[in-house]
Amino acid sequence: MTQHSRDTPQFYLTAPSPCPYLPGRHERKVFTHLVGDKAGDLNDLLTHGGFRRSQSIAYRPACDQCRACVSVRVIANEFRPSRNFRKILARNADIIGEQRSAVPTSEQYSVFRAYLDRRHRHGGMADMTVLDYAMMVEDSHVETRIIEYRKRSVDSGITGRGDELIAVALTDVLSDGLSMVYSFFEPSEESRSLGTFMILDHITRARRLGLPYVYLGYWIEGSKKMDYKGRFLPQQRLAPSGWLRIDASGEVPSEPQD
Repeated sequence: MTQHSRDTPQFYLTAPSPCPYLPGRHERKVFTHLVGDKAGDLNDLLTHGGFRRSQSIAYRPACDQCRACVSVRVIANEFRPSRNFRKILARNADIIGEQRSAVPTSEQYSVFRAYLDRRHRHGGMADMTVLDYAMMVEDSHVETRIIEYRKRSVDSGITGRGDELIAVALTDVLSDGLSMVYSFFEPSEESRSLGTFMILDHITRARRLGLPYVYLGYWIEGSKKMDYKGRFLPQQRLAPSGWLRIDASGEVPSEPQD
């Protein structure tokens, strides 16, 4: 990659491919590379514009006749857990979240492999090897962290550390929030609602860090895989006019948020 392309991002468009979220549709993506000293600033700017990061690539849907993918960010300081969310928090009171540098481990991959085999065996990531997983974690030119979620042990009160690893979140730290890049969990612990729990934990972490938002990626109404993101309110959704606030009542204020 030339120095010019490092300083001035070049954008590319993918060929159409079947949409993984809405049957009968096709998707296209616009993408660019996140490399060099300015990768963090560029990732911040592009995330604000609806892009997502995957390794050293930032991408955004660019489908010809569909705008179903809507970028969503939770307003951390104003979020109040519902009764159902409080039950999930109580159900996972025995879990400790430990933030680490973005370094892959065989323990993480074991959980990742079990997660894919149970929940996404026919998905695009189904054949990922341990080396592919390592690239997913390490190939980042921005500030990225791993948060490991472990069950409390008899020594946790002394050491502050957990024991058995049951969930992992790969997270970018932005200037105005936390961006959840990818998360996975041990499928045998499915009754804990660990996907929801990790989002709730990230909202708490953002609040503690003084960061206003938690970026959840794309909300897709009508998609079982993505529709759940609409439950974390209040939130902002990116529209052509800017970020629009969605309250618990479902109302959309007329003024967009920059």
